[in-house]
Amino acid sequence: MNAIGAQLALPCDGAACSFRNGIPHFTQGDMSGEQSEEKLNGLCALSVVSLITGMACGALGALFRLCLEQADRLRNLFLAWAHTQHAAGIVFVVVGASAATALAAWLVRRFAPDAGGSGIPHVEAVLNRELPAGALILVPVKFIGGVLAIGAGLALGREGPTVQMGASIAHWLGVRFRRNESDCAVLFAAGAGAGLATAFNAPIAGSVFVLEELMRRFETRVAAAALGASAGAIAIARVIHGDAPDFKLASLAYPAFGTVPAHLILGLVVGIVGVAYCKAILWALAASDRLARWPVEAVAAIVGGVIGLLAWYQPDLVGGGDPITQRALTGVGTISAIAPVFLVRFALGPISYAAGTPGGLFAPMLVLGAQLGLVFGIVVGHVLPALPIDPVTFAVVAMAGFFAAVVRAPVTGIVMVTEMTGSFTLLLPMLTTCFVAMIVPMMLGCAPIYDSLGARSRRQHARNRRNGSR
Repeated sequence: MNAIGAQLALPCDGAACSFRNGIPHFTQGDMSGEQSEEKLNGLCALSVVSLITGMACGALGALFRLCLEQADRLRNLFLAWAHTQHAAGIVFVVVGASAATALAAWLVRRFAPDAGGSGIPHVEAVLNRELPAGALILVPVKFIGGVLAIGAGLALGREGPTVQMGASIAHWLGVRFRRNESDCAVLFAAGAGAGLATAFNAPIAGSVFVLEELMRRFETRVAAAALGASAGAIAIARVIHGDAPDFKLASLAYPAFGTVPAHLILGLVVGIVGVAYCKAILWALAASDRLARWPVEAVAAIVGGVIGLLAWYQPDLVGGGDPITQRALTGVGTISAIAPVFLVRFALGPISYAAGTPGGLFAPMLVLGAQLGLVFGIVVGHVLPALPIDPVTFAVVAMAGFFAAVVRAPVTGIVMVTEMTGSFTLLLPMLTTCFVAMIVPMMLGCAPIYDSLGARSRRQHARNRRNGSR
C-alpha cells in the first residue's frame, strides 16, 4: 500500500498527499504550524476590527438616515407653509431647493470631489487600485451634502452615501489599527457593505454586495470581514432606528406554477426598461458634461430649481421615493394613475444624478421596479383572469429584476429585496425574472451601470491630470 501511495502522491496546490492505513491525508507542504497559527491570528484580528468598523458604520449610517427622514419632514412642512404664501410661496420653494442643491455641489467641489454621485464607482476604483482611498473629509461632505440634496427633493438614494462613508471609515480604522495593505482593502470593502446593510436594514445583502459586486470573488478573509462588519453595523443601526423591514408587506402566497411564463416575460420587460434607464443616466451625465464651462453650482442650482418646481405641484413625487414604493407594494393605484408617476420618476432620477451632489441610485431603482411590476401584474390579471394573480407579487419581483438589469448583481438584488420586504415566498420567481433581466442587457450590449460610471470617472481623472500637467 505504501508503494501505491507513493505513486499516487501528486502535488496539490502546495499540499503534500500521503496515505495512512489506506486513507489519503493532505497537509500544507510549505506552511509550518507557526505560520498556520499566525494566519489564524491574523484572521481573528481582522474579524475583530471588522466588527468594530461595522459598529461605527452602523452608527453613522443610522444617524444619516434619521437626518434624511427629518429633512423630508421639514421639506413637507416648508411646502405646506409656502402654499399659504400664494404667489410668493413658489419662489421660496424654487429658490430654497436651488440653494440647498447648489450648496451640496459646492461642498463636493471645494472639499471632496470624489464625494459626488453615488460613491460606489469610487469605492470600486479604490479596490481596483485605480484611485486612492481619499481623505476622511469625504465623510462629512458626503453626509452634509447628501442631507442637503436629498432633503431638497432630488430623486437620489441614501445607500450610495452610506456605502462610501462606510468604506472611508473602515479604511481609516484599518490604518489606525495598523493593518497591512491587504487587510485595509478588505476592510474598505467590508465597510462599504456595512453601509449598504445599514441603509436598507439588510445585513445579508450588505455581505453579499461585498462578495458579488465589490470584490467579485469569495475568500475566507473577505467573507469573515464582510459578515463581521454587516453584523456590527446592523446591531447598532437597529438599536438607533428599529428592526422592522423597510417596507410593510402583507403575507404573500407561493406563486402558482402557471405564473412562470409571466415572470419570464416580466424579466424581458424589466431588462429592456433597465437598459433604457442606464442610457438615460449616461445621457444626463453627458448633457451635464457639455455644460462643463458653467460652474458646477449653477448646474446643480438649475436641477434643484426644477425639483423645487415639481415639489410645489406634486410634493409626493420628489425625494428618495420610499413612500411611492410602499404604495406600490400595497397594491394601491391604477395603470392610468401609476404610468405618469413612473414616467416622471424615470426622468427625475437621471436628472437628479447629473447634479453632481451626493446621492445613490438604488432607492430610485426600487421605486421604478415596484411600479413597473405592479402595472405588469395588473395587466396579467386582466389577460389571464383564471390564474390566481396578485399584482403585488410582481411588484416585489420586479424590484429585484430591475436591480439585476441595471447593476448586474442579481444575488444582491434578490437578497436585498427579500430582507427589505420580509417576503421569502418569492425567491423562485425572483430567480426566474432576474435570469432574463440579466440576459437582455447583455444581448443588447449594455454594460452594468457602475462599470459605465467607473469608466466615465477614469476618463475625468485622466483629463484632470492632463490639464493639471499643462
